[in-house]
Amino acid sequence: MPRTRRDRRVALTKTRKKGLELKQHVIKDIRDNIDSYARVFVFNIDNARNKKLKDVREEWKHSRFMFGKNRVMALGLGRTVSDEYRENLHKVTSLIRGQCGLLFTNCSKEEVLKWFKKYREKDFARSGNIAPDTVLLDKGPLTQFCHSMEPQLRQLGLPTSLQRGIVTLISDYKVCSEGDVLTPEQARILKLLGNEMVEFKINIECVWNNDGTFEDLRNENKENVSNVSKNEKSTNGDSEVKENDKTTKRQIGRAHV
Repeated sequence: MPRTRRDRRVALTKTRKKGLELKQHVIKDIRDNIDSYARVFVFNIDNARNKKLKDVREEWKHSRFMFGKNRVMALGLGRTVSDEYRENLHKVTSLIRGQCGLLFTNCSKEEVLKWFKKYREKDFARSGNIAPDTVLLDKGPLTQFCHSMEPQLRQLGLPTSLQRGIVTLISDYKVCSEGDVLTPEQARILKLLGNEMVEFKINIECVWNNDGTFEDLRNENKENVSNVSKNEKSTNGDSEVKENDKTTKRQIGRAHV
């Protein structure tokens, strides 16, 4: 029997698409903020985490952070000299790429650079991150784990067994090597071990002032990073031990389970 045309499914969860309306709202919001604040900074984020970004927003309540599709933000600022909203904003647009955002503030360039240069937060690595160190586990008991965790650890690839109710590593195990792209299993093991490998930080790319001046800050950031790394090497040089195989054994504390 042919199906009647009147027998149609009607979705009860219909919603209106926000495509054009939302884009127009973002563009208007960007231009209103340009008029309201003295400076616009472009920044990118290393190892983005929502919770840590929320903490940064709390610290900078007096300013405004904006995220969105790069093309939409570029339209709000202007892509070329002919369609830019204010003088030299097209130069800001040229640096909007990748995972980035806009910071609208009345703080001076020096205040912004000083604060974000100091702000660093350690966090757990995720799959796809590059391992900065080699992590080795020695054979023996893993007292930081309760007995009920043993099947999960074994499923992640650790050679473990229960011996008298204690999770025990039955052989030495290399979690990851320096330079490895971490798999989901490796990232999970490192998190269970409490090993925070990556660093959440915000890098300032450029600044635009409401008088029309533009300044590229990428070279300044590179110099700051190189100076910090040199200081770290000089302070840690006395305590470093060179091993023949150039691997590092990390002492793992109690895991956050």
